[in-house]
Amino acid sequence: MTAVLHPTIALLQSSSLANVVQQEIERAILAGEYAPGDKLIEATLALRMGVSRGPVREAFRMLEEAGLVRTEKNRGVFVRDIPIDEAVEIFDLRAVMDQLVGRQLAEHITPAQLKEIRALVDGMEKAVKAQDARDYHLLNLKFHDRLVEMAGNRKLTAIYRKLIKELSLFRRLNLADSWLLPISAGEHRQIVKAIASGDAEAAGRAMFQHVMDSKERTIANDLRRQART
Repeated sequence: MTAVLHPTIALLQSSSLANVVQQEIERAILAGEYAPGDKLIEATLALRMGVSRGPVREAFRMLEEAGLVRTEKNRGVFVRDIPIDEAVEIFDLRAVMDQLVGRQLAEHITPAQLKEIRALVDGMEKAVKAQDARDYHLLNLKFHDRLVEMAGNRKLTAIYRKLIKELSLFRRLNLADSWLLPISAGEHRQIVKAIASGDAEAAGRAMFQHVMDSKERTIANDLRRQART
């Protein structure tokens, strides 16, 4: 005799499965496996992940709330292509948040945390030498995420992560040119140096300027892409 699941247990199982599916699709988007404008096929993803269409549909809803996909009526679900003006607004907001993070870490970072972020920058510099833009991008994301997490403000961390996910494709494009990788790595090294110095003003300024420089690179890259089309 087949056991019948209690409705609450069935709902929890379905919800948990949708979270797993959502995390996998999000990982693929952030890793560049899906480009802006790519259509996500519900049936294909369900088959690939060995789940029914329900969890995939729920995952799409969560991804839309996170700003990573858009749903077009009668057309389907697509990876979002964020317009440049929205990206610039996110950069400006992120710069202020990062400035706060830098100031707080300069005052409160532990030796173990400092060792961790130095190791991440070491990894980025190795990726530069290997000309591995994909690995660099992933380490870049982790570096900034850990800095915000170490600041200890859960609300700020949640908002920051949503903004970063929306910007991720633009940031990948910024790092697609190999000559930019050592410049970016140098900026990260300066951030760590400023935080380690205990100078809150210098650390906040280093993080703020890094974001503003990234914004300017994004604007320049967008202008170059428009000129080619």
